[in-house]
Amino acid sequence: MVALQVQFFLVPFLTSTLGAAQYVVQDAALMNYMDRRFLSLEKRLEKCNQDILEYVDEFREFSKMVLSRLAGLDTYKAEVKSEVENLQTRIERAQRDIDYFGSVTDSNACIEVHEDLVKQQLLEEAEEKKKLKLMLNASCDHMLAGIKSLKIVKKTGDKRGSWMKDPGKKHTKIYLLNGSVNNIILEFANIMTFTENNHTLKARRVTLPFSWEGTGHVIYQGFLFYHKHGSLNEIIKFNIQSRKVSDQMLLPGAGRVPAYQLSPHTKIDLAIDEQGLWAIHAEPETGGNIIITKINHRTMAVEHTWDTPCSSKDAEAAFMACNTLYVVHNSPSGGISRIRCVYNVLDAVNTYENPGWHFPKRQGSHSTIHYNPKEKQLFAWGDGSQIVYKLHTKQK
Repeated sequence: MVALQVQFFLVPFLTSTLGAAQYVVQDAALMNYMDRRFLSLEKRLEKCNQDILEYVDEFREFSKMVLSRLAGLDTYKAEVKSEVENLQTRIERAQRDIDYFGSVTDSNACIEVHEDLVKQQLLEEAEEKKKLKLMLNASCDHMLAGIKSLKIVKKTGDKRGSWMKDPGKKHTKIYLLNGSVNNIILEFANIMTFTENNHTLKARRVTLPFSWEGTGHVIYQGFLFYHKHGSLNEIIKFNIQSRKVSDQMLLPGAGRVPAYQLSPHTKIDLAIDEQGLWAIHAEPETGGNIIITKINHRTMAVEHTWDTPCSSKDAEAAFMACNTLYVVHNSPSGGISRIRCVYNVLDAVNTYENPGWHFPKRQGSHSTIHYNPKEKQLFAWGDGSQIVYKLHTKQK
């Protein structure tokens, strides 16, 4: 009886104990499963993070490569553009030469040309030369005979620059263009204002839309003519009063080499004389000799071009006066400037070298020398000094 009672109480106890143990085993299995799942997820997250880092590094390298290729393409594009412009100017010059030779020589195909047609062509050429000579001879009854004296008006600005008056206007304004690359013109009411100590405070500042290159710019009849910085041979015509670009042109053949060996910053040197606007430049095909081009300042069209025998070697500047080119030479270290070559476009036979004219009382170099036909004197920039040279002239 007692045994039955013990069994009665023991069976429920063992049953409950076994049930609890079963739940413990199930919980342990569940925890083990969850732990394994979390470990798997952590490994996958770690691999995902590692992949993302690798993708980021790969993208950075790819970006660097793309940017490098794009920079190379930009450089190649600029080189191709420059080559195309260069080729265009050479084609234009070659076409001009072909047209000239085609008009003055017989064809190799032995085509018979009527004598009356030849005579007519010769008469037209003679008439054209006569018109050109009459046009260029206007207002030129004198010629240069030497440099009389100098006056240093002021010393301001960089080593290179340009200053001038407008010979096509009646006003007395002075214009200062400092540096070989800049886009700010300083305009002064007169020479007295320019020479004052605080002159820059009284100047009118004119900002150009494009910077100039070199020091070969000129101001004529209210317009600034200058070589556009960064271009091969583009000349800008800028209205100073309205502050707008009025016109522009490409000067065939120019811009590939400096106009003067001792002034490598100037590729195109513009000049004004009694006949208007000229361009002084050089081309590799001429062996370093200077070329002068007459430009119509109103239409910005080339009127005529002359290949001169004047060398750009050891030249530092040049100017035009009464249809005549005067080339100024110096030593590379800067000494006494001398005019060593004179070329008259209407009398090329009498071109001569070493006329014996030197610039007085001064040693150094010039970055620009411009002739003012209204005042018959030179405006020069020498080592940061603004200089006026008076001229000896004589009747033709």
